[in-house]
Amino acid sequence: MILIHSLTFGYPRGALIFQDFDWQVARGQTWTVLGPSGCGKTSLLYLLAGLLQPTSGQIEIDGQPLTRPRPRTGLILQDYGLLPWATVRQNAELGLRVRNFYGPDGTHAPRDYSPARDVMPWLERLGLAEFADRFPAQISGGQRQRAAIVRTLALSPDLLLMDEPFASLDAVTREDLQNLTLSLCAEQQLTLVIVTHAIEEAVALGEKILLLETAPNQNARVFENSQAGQSNYRNSQAYHDLCNLLWKEMRHEKA
Repeated sequence: MILIHSLTFGYPRGALIFQDFDWQVARGQTWTVLGPSGCGKTSLLYLLAGLLQPTSGQIEIDGQPLTRPRPRTGLILQDYGLLPWATVRQNAELGLRVRNFYGPDGTHAPRDYSPARDVMPWLERLGLAEFADRFPAQISGGQRQRAAIVRTLALSPDLLLMDEPFASLDAVTREDLQNLTLSLCAEQQLTLVIVTHAIEEAVALGEKILLLETAPNQNARVFENSQAGQSNYRNSQAYHDLCNLLWKEMRHEKA
């Protein structure tokens, strides 16, 4: 699904963040990306979204070089990216309206895209139907996150990228939405990459965990976590052991 080969990237007049970096993600896998502040977690997500371009090297998604944002990649930002002057329904329909404007051109929408889809089934499924005509300021943070998920899933993506999507939510809402996200991705057969700064969240969600280091990142440090998403995993010894291991690795990185 994702193949990164010899990726080198840095911002203008800044130090390199990635240098000859290799990484692979198979279709349908769930990954979390963890690391200290400033290590390049969000930059990696934007590179995968096609919003940033490598200085050198190549990113391929589904066998095609990534040179621009692709229509089957969904991106959910930390602040949800909802328009404050638009209702929940209008926000959920935003991607569809853009696609309907351009049509199935292969750039803004897949060539097999069928226009005029309805977001109401998704709003109903995620418990937002009764809030469809409210504005983002009139609903809770968890409901805003659900609206962002609806807007993305309505576009039928095959790759979902999320940038610290649950960071501002209370503990109960956060866990509920984490579980909902995993179940929806499994149902829709999505490849999922979530950036997080929380070790516990990375272990709870990612069947594979990419630990980035202080820039420049040259080697992909991957931790296997096959029990992620399973019932009661958060209460298991394996979960706590992996959290402790990652905690030690990150403390060592900061030392």
